[in-house]
Amino acid sequence: MAILTDPDKLIAQGYITQDIAEVMRQQARGLMVSMAINVILCFGILCATGGLIFWLASPASVALVGGFLLGAGFLIRLKGYESTAMFGSSAILIGSGMIIGGAGLELVDKYPDIAAFIMGPAGAVVAAIAARALVKGGLTGPFVQGSILLMGVALHLSGLAFYLAEHDISGAAITAFYLYATGLIALSGWVTDVRFITALAILPFAQALETGTFYFHAMYAFYSPESTLSILQMSLLIIAMLWLASRLPERGARHARILSLMGFIVANLCALVGSLWGDRIGETLWGPQRGDLSWDEFKPLRDAFQESAVFITPELYSILWALALVAIIAWTAFSGRRGLFNTALTFAGIHAYTQLFETFGDEPLAYVIGGLAAIPLAWGLWRLDSWLSQRQTAG
Repeated sequence: MAILTDPDKLIAQGYITQDIAEVMRQQARGLMVSMAINVILCFGILCATGGLIFWLASPASVALVGGFLLGAGFLIRLKGYESTAMFGSSAILIGSGMIIGGAGLELVDKYPDIAAFIMGPAGAVVAAIAARALVKGGLTGPFVQGSILLMGVALHLSGLAFYLAEHDISGAAITAFYLYATGLIALSGWVTDVRFITALAILPFAQALETGTFYFHAMYAFYSPESTLSILQMSLLIIAMLWLASRLPERGARHARILSLMGFIVANLCALVGSLWGDRIGETLWGPQRGDLSWDEFKPLRDAFQESAVFITPELYSILWALALVAIIAWTAFSGRRGLFNTALTFAGIHAYTQLFETFGDEPLAYVIGGLAAIPLAWGLWRLDSWLSQRQTAG
């Protein structure tokens, strides 16, 4: 677990020397610089690849330029000069991306009947070859091998998704696809040791219950048709990932922790939806579906379901969410889970700001009760922290 500390304070307290503090600062700086370089490099490769595909807009041109860049990149890497290795790797990745991405777009556009049957297996083969190279080692290095593996996974999943969309398949098959995509993306993140990829696994996992996002002009929106069930789903993920993180070596544990953090973020967003509109549990899953029914036929069925279904009001949701956040903030503070702690604090601020205007804005007594309850709660946490600190010192 990464620990946030102040080297100067540790020096003043006599725990470390000036030399050790300098090493800590240099390592922290090195990590930040490395991250900045990788982000800029990946952004440039993605933009150049996509831009060249759409600018050339011809299968032959894309294949020709992609093949040229791929070959040029290998030649640069063969020279073995460290100063030009980044250019060689970039050329290999742009060329590979043009060939793989261009082929996928061409198949979907010109050969939709067979696109899925080529993209799915071809992507799996590319990913398998890259994974083997990543394990065995080779000329291009782990960055290139891992990136090509991710391209293969993207092509494979795109092929499966295209097949489901083309044949209007829904229900359990779609849910199974989302869960499969979740596992495959998380596995890819672990194999390549890129936590950003592992974090992306939350997207198909959330979609299993149709939680997601969409974009309007100058507006991003989050929706959760089953906020309560989605919170339970994310809670199971969080518990499972924290359990894994406590048992895996650090390399795997950090991927489990990032996925638990993403699950916590989505769970809080679902709670925000519930605190604004409430939640009638199961309405979109086992409730009546509109389908081909007219409004006059559908409305009585919907009304009957709503009368019998469990409904959590926005006010109750707001209170339960606030209590959960308080408990999580306390637990994560004492257990040293900084990522979850910071996220819980952030959503506590969002929750307070939102409810100020939406739910309890005209109920000053609610703030009196909440404020007076917070004071002894803070005192209790302070006393608990003192007791735990004394026990640790005595132990």
